[in-house]
Amino acid sequence: MAGQNASVNEGPGHVAIILDGNRRFAKRLMLKPWRGHEWGKKKVEKLLDWCSELGIKELTLYAFSVDNFNRPKEEFDYIMKLFREACEQLRTDKRLQEKGNKLGIRIKFLGRLVMFPRDIMKLMRELMEKTAKNSGLIVNFCMAYGGRQEIADAAKRMATDVQKGKLSTAAVNDDTLKKYLYMPDDPDLIIRTGGEKRLSGFLLYQSSYSELFFLEKMWPEFEKEDLIQVIDEYKQRHRRFGR
Repeated sequence: MAGQNASVNEGPGHVAIILDGNRRFAKRLMLKPWRGHEWGKKKVEKLLDWCSELGIKELTLYAFSVDNFNRPKEEFDYIMKLFREACEQLRTDKRLQEKGNKLGIRIKFLGRLVMFPRDIMKLMRELMEKTAKNSGLIVNFCMAYGGRQEIADAAKRMATDVQKGKLSTAAVNDDTLKKYLYMPDDPDLIIRTGGEKRLSGFLLYQSSYSELFFLEKMWPEFEKEDLIQVIDEYKQRHRRFGR
């Protein structure tokens, strides 16, 4: 996780990735754009192993935004099908099990999950409950997510607690607000594939001092060597945190 005492030569503990470029990748192959999400899903499966091998402690993925619910129906239905398949596969994934010295992966879903069909919400909750006590790699899937929505939802929850007398206005500060966010942890670095150079609402509050990396490769083209190269460059950067 990001910390203000991070060393220049220290590798990132928390990596976040904006998974962009699936549709453009499919177009290159002369396929329907949404077919690219299938390649993207397979790449995420490999990514979990890469992160474990490279000693990354937490991984946050921008998988589906609030705005993505406006995608064409055929594409939306196809993506929901992939989400169901992915959740079902994770339920029996051996990487989620702790055995001996091997730590199981902990899965979290962050965002306005109530926007999803009920069966998908149920699968998400089951995965979170099943892996809640795992102490290995933490994987946060940002689903029905938006940075502005996250801050707005946090403000609503804080206001509710103030009204109920659970929180005083004098106690509201940066640390307090963080506790009300979907995810209080700050990523050390954020990678965006697909050539775009913006965050698109991803982790607006948590990214204040994150190191940003923008890659031209589409997400399905991303390889372990790309992750290693980003980490190597990250180690060379001086993180001053405003000092």
